[in-house]
Formats: sequence, C-alpha cells, structure tokens
Amino acid sequence: MEKCYNFNGTCARNVTFEKTPDGKITNVRFNGGCNGNLKGIAALCEGMFAEDIISRLEGIKCGYKNTSCPDQLALALEKDINT
Repeated sequence: MEKCYNFNGTCARNVTFEKTPDGKITNVRFNGGCNGNLKGIAALCEGMFAEDIISRLEGIKCGYKNTSCPDQLALALEKDINT
C-alpha cells in the first residue's frame, strides 16, 4: 500500500513510498524538488529497512534551511513506524 507524507520547509512537496511485509522500503518517489538528486536518494533507499534510512538521513540540512528532503523522508519514515 502506497503511503504519502507532506514535507515542510523544502522544495519537494511530498514523498510516497511502499513498505514490504518484511519492512523494507520500496518505490520511493518525491514530488517536486531537485529531480536528479531525489531520484538518486530514492534509488539508494530502495530495499532498505526504514530504520537504516532514518539513521543515515535524519538531521541533514539543505543550505541555511533547518531541514532537507532527505531529512523530511526520515521524518516521514519515523511517522510511518509510529503509526
């Protein structure tokens, strides 16, 4: 089942992804933002466990912003785990 989470403070508006029965993240797609960079992040996250993605991406900042698209993905995955 595809899940969608809205972003705050980034160029990308949201992210969608799916989770396999064993907890791996697949089909990560960003809406908006830096197309090539976000496709790269999505490809690197493919098949990883949410906890591993969170540990690598949480806290990354974009320039002078307090967050980034990778950080927002980590927050979305945390919300998904806690739901």
